[in-house]
Amino acid sequence: MTDSNYNEIIELLCDRLRSLANANVNITAETSLISELSIDSIKLLNLIMEIEDAFDISIPINALADVQTVHELASLISKIKSAS
Repeated sequence: MTDSNYNEIIELLCDRLRSLANANVNITAETSLISELSIDSIKLLNLIMEIEDAFDISIPINALADVQTVHELASLISKIKSAS
């Protein structure tokens, strides 16, 4: 995973998450999607669809089971993107 690729993914995720989260939450790579951002299953599916469109990838739903933070989601996206 290149730094620029990872940084691009983090920027996109943070931008998308800001529109879903409470305005006063500072989103970083270590931000918890569920406990800090209160991302429910519907919001997560919408986010995943946006990510899939933005990066032209397909994210398996079962791969999201271990994703807790923005960093973990970015790493998953990067891994899928580099495999395609």
